[in-house]
Amino acid sequence: MAKYFDVHPANPQPRTISTVVDSIRSGALVAYPTDSCYALGCQLGNRDAIGRIKSIRNLDDRHHFTLVCHDFAQLAQFVRVDNDVFRAVKAATPGSYTFILPATKEVPRQLLHPKKKTVGVRIPDHVVTQALVAELGEPLLSSTLLLPDEEEPLTQGWEIKERLDHEVDAVIDSGDCGTEPTTVIDFSGDEPEIVRRGAGDVSRFE
Repeated sequence: MAKYFDVHPANPQPRTISTVVDSIRSGALVAYPTDSCYALGCQLGNRDAIGRIKSIRNLDDRHHFTLVCHDFAQLAQFVRVDNDVFRAVKAATPGSYTFILPATKEVPRQLLHPKKKTVGVRIPDHVVTQALVAELGEPLLSSTLLLPDEEEPLTQGWEIKERLDHEVDAVIDSGDCGTEPTTVIDFSGDEPEIVRRGAGDVSRFE
């Protein structure tokens, strides 16, 4: 059964955040809120949890996982960013955007797009998510909590606990965080490509 953590949305309890992060370091797969919707998260090199995310979401090897980062300095360790992209990404973070960029050698191979060698990165504007990645000290490997054959992500912690009780190890509930996933911008080509229109304003990339 998944452990259930009720976390204050504006002032997350440090002890609770520390407990959750300890479980992530021990191999846990967690469902947690972001500034767009709920996500599934685990530690970078956790092959078992990555496999569980793929199973829950019915994903293939072409899926872009996302590294949820604390700040731009951390993000820049895991993706290659030239000057133009730097300015565009910097201006849009923190926020409800995921950026697809060429990965550095810091990213485990199983997380890369098999042909493009790219990975998704984002810096969320959400107090609880920021507290988690700050305590973890490295990006949280994530994927939107969108179940197969469903049009909208799950948004309520109690519902996630009921439906995924035996598939995740922990659920963090800090209130409703909306149903719209991030806007996804692919910067791996010559021009930015809007892959998904979501919570983030796309006008700056058009």
